[in-house]
Amino acid sequence: MDQLTQFAPIILMFVVVYFFMIRPQMKKAKQEKTFAAELKKGDRVITKSGMHGKIVDFSEKNNSVIIETGAGKITFDRSSISMEMSQKLNESAKDKDKK
Repeated sequence: MDQLTQFAPIILMFVVVYFFMIRPQMKKAKQEKTFAAELKKGDRVITKSGMHGKIVDFSEKNNSVIIETGAGKITFDRSSISMEMSQKLNESAKDKDKK
């Protein structure tokens, strides 16, 4: 029993790290993966580098997205699309359509 009380703080620390660091990170990675899989033509997106555009086409061979910007069409990897910023952009576009 004495050995258990010695290891209790270490075990508790691993539990706290799992629930506050590892689990939320895995959940966010899963959400980003589903977001990238659910992209469709016509979605307005922002890349992680800050490029704004509209999805024109997909390249399943390279797992990439072709985005139309003011400068022309650019190919980006699906993982380079920012989930948070793109969702905010699409929500504001829907709000404008409703008015």
